[in-house]
Amino acid sequence: MNVFLKNKYFRTFSIAEILSGAGDSLFYLALITYASKLNNYSLALSLIAISEALPKVFNSIAGYYADKTKNKFKYIILLSLFRFVLYSVIGILFAKNIASWNLVIIAIIVNLVSDSMGAYSNGLQMPLIVNLVNKDEIGEATGFNGGISEIITMLAQFMGAGLLLVMSYSGLAWINAVTFLLAGILFLTVKVQYTGANKQLPEQEINEQGFFKTFATSLKQIKKSKGLLTITIILALLNGIIGTVEPILSIVVASARNSMIILSYSFTIALVGAAESCGIILGSILGPQIFKKVSIFRITLLSAITSVATVIAILTKNIFLSLIVLLFLGIFIGTISPKMMQWLVSTVDQNILASSMGALNTILIISAPLMTSIITTIASANINLALYTLLGASLVILGIVIKVVVARPNEKL
Repeated sequence: MNVFLKNKYFRTFSIAEILSGAGDSLFYLALITYASKLNNYSLALSLIAISEALPKVFNSIAGYYADKTKNKFKYIILLSLFRFVLYSVIGILFAKNIASWNLVIIAIIVNLVSDSMGAYSNGLQMPLIVNLVNKDEIGEATGFNGGISEIITMLAQFMGAGLLLVMSYSGLAWINAVTFLLAGILFLTVKVQYTGANKQLPEQEINEQGFFKTFATSLKQIKKSKGLLTITIILALLNGIIGTVEPILSIVVASARNSMIILSYSFTIALVGAAESCGIILGSILGPQIFKKVSIFRITLLSAITSVATVIAILTKNIFLSLIVLLFLGIFIGTISPKMMQWLVSTVDQNILASSMGALNTILIISAPLMTSIITTIASANINLALYTLLGASLVILGIVIKVVVARPNEKL
């Protein structure tokens, strides 16, 4: 919080990041609400879930090219403006009389392209944040950004649910486009303010290695820090379950209709996102203090147990129980993230920081799109089979985590 209040460059930069996330949340909610009204809604929702998860696989490639980019501010601004154009087109198409499935397919493709650009933009941003704040403030800065982003995302989802009652899908797409435009303007403002204060923009050492050599170097540096790679692999397995929970729940709610809906479908999905977001916020802000003497491995064990409980809650088709366990799952996730980021920044060389982040994130989330694709594909044919498959996978992962934690009884991380 202090770094946000005291550092005006970081403050403006953070607001720009947050605006982008808020717009994405609005559009995602509008898209799945629109898709839930189609005849084959389970297939449409499955495709949307896959399009959301797939770009995360490209984190390593995006991070690699981000490290090779010289004028990072320039490309961050251009990417924001291009995403503004993309969603402006979607706003126009929603206003036209286009067949529902054609519109959904176009929107999914645009969302996939935009999120892939977002992965590259995130890779460009992290090295700049490292230079805008002191090195010992990286954990605080990223933790604060994560917590505030979750708050804004949660509010945006509820706002989207409310706006859908009085506004068209086209209108929400336009709001989404405008947030990217505002983000681009704010990124430009940071650049102008920084140079206007007679300061030189930080010189970034450019990574000249090839992709595979960079990836290997990143992994080698990550492995140097005892336990970092191990916990990353464990969390990757767990993320396969966590990443599937929200999309599968959106399908379950759509199939259950009145028995699980609170006020409206869009409001219910907003509550689902809000439950996990509130948990992440609480975990990011209070977790480091509450779990100060608890190792990351043991917090991961708590996450694994809670993920099993989440799937069981969904199986019972109890929306209130599902929301409660999602809240606790978010708390444990939020507790782990900032510490891992601080750990990474203190471990790797800065000229391959984005590549290392990409490598770490790729390992962390590679299972999420795979699991999401498999489970949601099964769900499009048989929702109960998909849920029991997810439960079986979560139990297997819990067993693996227990085995690793037992092997590290005195781990201090």
